[in-house]
Amino acid sequence: MLEIESLRAGYGRLPVLFDIDLAVDEGEVLAIVGPNGAGKSTLLKSIIGVVTPTAGRIVFDGSRVTHEPPHLRVERGMALSPEGRRIFASLSVRENLLAGAARTPINVVEQQLQRIYTLFPILSERTAQEAGSLSGGEQQMLAIGRALISAPRMLLIDEPSMGLAPLIVAELYQALHKLAEDGIGIVVVDERSTEAISAADRVCVIEKGRIVSLTASTGGDA
Repeated sequence: MLEIESLRAGYGRLPVLFDIDLAVDEGEVLAIVGPNGAGKSTLLKSIIGVVTPTAGRIVFDGSRVTHEPPHLRVERGMALSPEGRRIFASLSVRENLLAGAARTPINVVEQQLQRIYTLFPILSERTAQEAGSLSGGEQQMLAIGRALISAPRMLLIDEPSMGLAPLIVAELYQALHKLAEDGIGIVVVDERSTEAISAADRVCVIEKGRIVSLTASTGGDA
């Protein structure tokens, strides 16, 4: 579904990623781990189009998307849940979810709303509540839900467990497994590498902008 070949990317004259080769299949959970500043988030931003690669190519579902803008990649079936959640605190849960649906047909939006509420029942209970009053775990569920509203086939998630209790993190990863079972490819960057590794099918370790290890996870079936 997603193929990355010889990818290089960075910010201005500052190179961050070097010769990244990676592939992600339908229904696969890939965890990307490594030290702070290794380039993990930059890789996600390059995949979604926020950062433009300086070399290499990105192919999604058979189409080369290396230099496409983010909104076209979203239309193709990608979505990003960014680091820091970035919810709209003064808007309701439902309004936050709909904020990610600008280019999505209304019938798809309604189907996805029900899917999100089934995946995260607490959001259904809080649908009219201001997002800023949610707990940290509920806000992260909302951030993931907003990414799901466009019915993506490839979901990129940056630091989902940041600041959350272990039980909430476990609940989030259970939800991600349900999505993968439905055929959605998932790439997750997480500072809590133990949780990410145990939940993943494969683990990619990045150090200083390069992949140093790509292996099957011993905890992917846990």
